[in-house]
Amino acid sequence: MAGSKTVSAHTNSKRELPEQQTSSHIAVRPLYSPADLAGWDYDRDTGYPGEFPFTRGVQATMYRGRLWTMRQYAGMGDAEESNKRYKYLLANGTTGLSVAFDLPTQIGLDSDSPLSTGEVGKVGVAIDSIEDMQRLFDGIDLTVISTSMTINATASILLALYVAVAKRQGRDIRKLSGTVQNDVLKEYIARGTYIYPPQQAMRIITDVFAWTNENVPDWNTISISGYHMREAGSTAVQEVAFTLGNGIAYVDAAIRAGLDVDKFAPRLSFFFNAHSNFLEEVAKFRAARRMWAKIMRDKFKAKTPKSWMLRFHAQTAGSTLTAQQPENNIVRTAIQAMAAVLGGTQSLHTNSFDEALALPTEQSARIALRTQQVIAFESGAPQTVDPLAGSYYVESLTSEIEKRATDYLEKIEAMGGMLKAIERGYVQQEIQNAAYEYQQAVDHEQAIVVGVNRFHVDGEKSVPIQRIDPGLETKQVERVRAVRAKRDPKTCQAAIQAVEDTARTGENLMPRILAAVEANATVGEISDAMRKVYGEYKEAVVI
Repeated sequence: MAGSKTVSAHTNSKRELPEQQTSSHIAVRPLYSPADLAGWDYDRDTGYPGEFPFTRGVQATMYRGRLWTMRQYAGMGDAEESNKRYKYLLANGTTGLSVAFDLPTQIGLDSDSPLSTGEVGKVGVAIDSIEDMQRLFDGIDLTVISTSMTINATASILLALYVAVAKRQGRDIRKLSGTVQNDVLKEYIARGTYIYPPQQAMRIITDVFAWTNENVPDWNTISISGYHMREAGSTAVQEVAFTLGNGIAYVDAAIRAGLDVDKFAPRLSFFFNAHSNFLEEVAKFRAARRMWAKIMRDKFKAKTPKSWMLRFHAQTAGSTLTAQQPENNIVRTAIQAMAAVLGGTQSLHTNSFDEALALPTEQSARIALRTQQVIAFESGAPQTVDPLAGSYYVESLTSEIEKRATDYLEKIEAMGGMLKAIERGYVQQEIQNAAYEYQQAVDHEQAIVVGVNRFHVDGEKSVPIQRIDPGLETKQVERVRAVRAKRDPKTCQAAIQAVEDTARTGENLMPRILAAVEANATVGEISDAMRKVYGEYKEAVVI
């Protein structure tokens, strides 16, 4: 295969070229050739799309059979405004909804809690009760659209609210499809919107697995997320390693809870960041699929191919968006979206160019959606499966990412698993170190950010930004208090008490949480019932 005219990747031309690296510090040679695939076995390492180890994609036909789901993440303060945005996106061709919740909702506080002051509706929609959830999806058939909810510590409650609204609509809840993120481990690592200690949080997660498997069988019970770790500064290799490490911890916990791996594993999903180092990102997605297939088949002895598949949603990298020359973000997003598509994503959110400044306007959200549509219908990228397969560079990079991510997983296993590694602060420190190194590179212009540390423009014009009604918080506080005033207090209190009592037992919490939301209990009240039993997690200070 390597004839006399083949240029060796291990020999350089007479002129020495400067050393290049990917974002994960993988050295990039000037030229790649068949010699770089020494030891590479097509059947073992790559195979065919839709077959183990799924390097080339989880479906045999991929986008020739069906395009990825085009989701646009949105939550516009209150339920009515968010509902308008969802209908606008649906009218413009989005094929799945993605809900952003405000911080009080994420950490189990009602809008009238003193701790919620100033945060209601600021980074997403405020949801306190079933009435808010009903307004959020007014006029939208929940059995027709797939909905992703980016919610973790309170995922069980928001899923219950969604199911309760579907029941009020008269829908068959077994026909609901969508995802709750439900990944609390990455909250301890990178985001901080946790409530309960890890062990208790894991119990709630496995309760969701079990209940959903029996009652909402097409629902993805978790979206194991590397996205936020990448936003916190991890490298591509760390994103793969720590995401799969969290996945291993969830599978372990579910098996210990008595669940059959082949019953819950097919509904696991993943959430990755689509970053800017184009070919490294493509290789990252391919490596993650291959690694997970081996983990599920060999470590957990899953029997069915659906249990081996790593299905994932991708979102373009919010941390790469710049307030300077924000129109440049349209180009960044397009590159990142194309990397996700060529990497084989199942669904995709493209960030709007103004998100470094505020929540997206309708115009910027439409441009973000159009970016996906141009890739889908004009680029030709979806016409064949895994078009970059066989590239000497991409295959070499895929194997190198797998090797380095596997090294991380072996270190974590030696520590006693992901929970122990998180408790020791190992994962957090690795990400912090990577973030610091990158910022140093930007500060010294070793990493170029166009429009920030090079290619400046004097006198930049401002762009229109979305503004949230300052009176929204007052209105939302009035709404939640009105719900409490008109509900049956005895029925509601009994339902909340049942959640607390069940939290003290080994019973599944989901039926009790569903009954509580149907009795008009609020997100904060149900969270407080579990706080009484589980307490709140306090991060250890590592000196």
